Amino acid sequence: MLTLCQALNSGLRRAMEDDDKVLLMGEDVGRLGGVFRVTDGLQKDFGEARVVDTTLAESGIVGTAIGLALRGYRPVCEIQFDGFVYPAFNQIVSQLAKMRARTGGRTALPVVVRIPVGGGIGAVEHHSESNEAYFAHTAGLRVVYCASPDDAHWMIRQAVAGDDPVIFYEPKRRYWVKGEVTTAGPPLPLDRARTVRPGTDVTLLTYGGTVATCVAAAEAAAQEGRDIEVIDLRSISPLDVSTIEESVRRTGRAVVVHEAPTFAGFGAEVVAQVTSRCFYSLEAPVERVGGFNLPYPPAKVEEEYLPDLDRILDAVDRVLAA
Repeated sequence: MLTLCQALNSGLRRAMEDDDKVLLMGEDVGRLGGVFRVTDGLQKDFGEARVVDTTLAESGIVGTAIGLALRGYRPVCEIQFDGFVYPAFNQIVSQLAKMRARTGGRTALPVVVRIPVGGGIGAVEHHSESNEAYFAHTAGLRVVYCASPDDAHWMIRQAVAGDDPVIFYEPKRRYWVKGEVTTAGPPLPLDRARTVRPGTDVTLLTYGGTVATCVAAAEAAAQEGRDIEVIDLRSISPLDVSTIEESVRRTGRAVVVHEAPTFAGFGAEVVAQVTSRCFYSLEAPVERVGGFNLPYPPAKVEEEYLPDLDRILDAVDRVLAA
């Protein structure tokens, strides 16, 4: 059994053992092992040339990683907290995401940008944001989101081994959740959704930190005879629309759940895909549950902001009553 944090560490270690062109870089990733200790022990074992403590300059971290990737390396950048990624926004969307298309496919940029994301740890704005919609909207980037130790281990290895730039989200409030990590190989391709809990009445479509919340909601609903399917999207760009479509066609009802504000959030794209592909199978309008369209609140009231069991079950009630 490993925590999600330990599973990421083991995945990064294996990626570095498999390819000496893989290197890690970021603020405090080396001697300290990262704020959340995801990279703990890696600098000691692989040296300062492969686990690099950088200056406090996210634009410099990503810009340097782009240059390294052009020279054949596979950099893995850590952005210390989700809200710190904005200084590197230009490098990510204007350079990292565009280079492969700009060169007609001749130049790959295998850069992974790791971002601890979301709330639930008693932090504040800039430390608790959910900014995946910005990057999912940017063509040329893969955007993935692990939710379990098994996925954390295998998804980070798959992301590092691929030739596309990847925004790799890690739900920080799940860092200390324990689970089994398989040894036989990756359970799924990087861009495939997972059916976490099968059901027949309603499909809950979610990812990241809210996967466990949705599973808890489904288990609570089962006590009242409601059979809810929970799908962890895992990859939000590209999106596994086939798995979504198959589930919603079968259940006839869907609720999309994520931490980010619902206004122009990524859930709106999921709703659009479901509505266009499953229109004649839907028994009710698709509901969304997410954060409010406000700056992230002070820690003492963040539980009022984050989607919880009651808000999810209320949405389930609405689609079942329609």
